[in-house]
Amino acid sequence: MLYYLFQYLKELDVPGAGVFQYISFRAGMAAIISLVFATIIGKHIIHILQKQQIGEIVRDLGLEGQLQKKGTPTMGGIIIIASILLPVLLLNKLDNVYVLLMIVSTVWLGCIGFLDDYIKVFKKDKEGLAGRFKIVGQVGLGIIIAATLWLNDDVKVREKMSVEVVSENVTDESQTVIRTVSVDTKAPITSVPFFKNNKFDYRNLVAFLGDKAADTVGWIVFAVIVIFVITAVSNGANMTDGLDGLATGTSAIIGTTLGIFAYVSSHTAYADYLNIMYIPDSAELVIYIAAFIGATIGFLWYNSYPAQVFMGDTGSLTLGGVIAVFAILIRIELLIPILCGIFLVENVSVMMQVGYFKYTKKKYGEGRRIFRMAPLHHHYQKKGFVEPKIVTRFWLVGIILAIITLVTLKIR
Repeated sequence: MLYYLFQYLKELDVPGAGVFQYISFRAGMAAIISLVFATIIGKHIIHILQKQQIGEIVRDLGLEGQLQKKGTPTMGGIIIIASILLPVLLLNKLDNVYVLLMIVSTVWLGCIGFLDDYIKVFKKDKEGLAGRFKIVGQVGLGIIIAATLWLNDDVKVREKMSVEVVSENVTDESQTVIRTVSVDTKAPITSVPFFKNNKFDYRNLVAFLGDKAADTVGWIVFAVIVIFVITAVSNGANMTDGLDGLATGTSAIIGTTLGIFAYVSSHTAYADYLNIMYIPDSAELVIYIAAFIGATIGFLWYNSYPAQVFMGDTGSLTLGGVIAVFAILIRIELLIPILCGIFLVENVSVMMQVGYFKYTKKKYGEGRRIFRMAPLHHHYQKKGFVEPKIVTRFWLVGIILAIITLVTLKIR
């Protein structure tokens, strides 16, 4: 909204109005607004949640300090969502397809998480929203994202292509010259880490079908990948949200890394220098991710140990889903296993624990465990590590993974 106001003022030659044309200025403003808004509104929302007795329902799992968290206000993800959307609506170009997709993703996943928390808190059902309904919601969002990227004419990527150009010289002889030109195309392509020619077209997986069929089926394959990534990352963030500040801090680290990728991918000079995919009109995503970073850091003010508020599924599903969708839009979804390594390990630890328990129970008549408790952070709690130390070390691992992710820009 402010973007359009200052654009109008610029047309009237008002001094200083042109500053809103700069992505860096609007991104900085978005981070500041979201951070300040989260810290200010957070206090009031916590008070409202306490007044409404919207507290965390804690099951006794024998973890140190666990029962002390009973009654701590939950559904604090409302703070994060509001702190993201406010600066985005104020500072972004709202006719940008990428911004619209991120707004839809934020609200969509926030509603799924809110419904889950509502059932837990008000219906006193510890299981919350049935898992199949969560999956349906995540799949639905994946279909929306994939379909938009496929059908919307504003979604394109810029590729370098070698073409033959016939030219005539002074002796009236024609000569064929190979030149590299940049072409904006609509294609289901992504970036592959650690490879020099790092673009991969999903249509290559079904090239045997012929060009015409491969084009359609390639986009369907891409849609399946999109659905899988959104589901996996949002559930991974949900699993990680078990200790004070763990999911919030990890998401802030991931968001910062995504912001760097978004900035260089939206800038022709940087994209050309780094030999990465340039995505036209994606610069507005930098402003969104700046708001995301500010919101998570602002929420961490109240969510760090000892937490005054929990984000609940309202926040965790939103954070994971937003990270997944953002990575897909800037075509680095294949980097998610590295960048979101914390989420991945937490997810895998649960699958390993459950799978091994069922296997050993069937084979030996008694279920056995790999970890003392899953997800992984609870394993370390069972081993006697204090909560702040576990969280800090997970953050440090997250920073290392973020650095490795950034290194892929140059090491190929």
